[in-house]
Amino acid sequence: MKSISIDSSLEEINESFKGTLMENLGIVITKIGKGRVEATMPVDHRTVQPVGILHGGATIALAETIAGHGSFLLIDTATHDVRGMQLSTSHISGARDGEVKGVGTIIHQGSSTHLWNVDVFQGERLISSIRVTNMIIERR
Repeated sequence: MKSISIDSSLEEINESFKGTLMENLGIVITKIGKGRVEATMPVDHRTVQPVGILHGGATIALAETIAGHGSFLLIDTATHDVRGMQLSTSHISGARDGEVKGVGTIIHQGSSTHLWNVDVFQGERLISSIRVTNMIIERR
């Protein structure tokens, strides 16, 4: 991953998505802060199941993107790296069009693990709630 920090602009962060899954799914980080990240993703041909509803895997990719970038913003990226370790997802409702918004907040910021809660909404309606555990590892 290109080096990002809490001082990185949204443009720099979103530019780092070029040529990745995030670009393919249309994920855009819209807000960053220490311990909070927000992003949007379209509900379109790239992110739906054959029956036309938002694919759970796309929703999970959004959540992992939010939590992963959130953890990168909290560590010294010169010496440490982030790896997704575990996700627990509850899909509550579906979306057929428009876009969804993910809101991630850190629940635990330890030296070797970060635990994030990411809620995905369409408007005011909760689509999914995801817990993401990230492992913080020393760069070699």
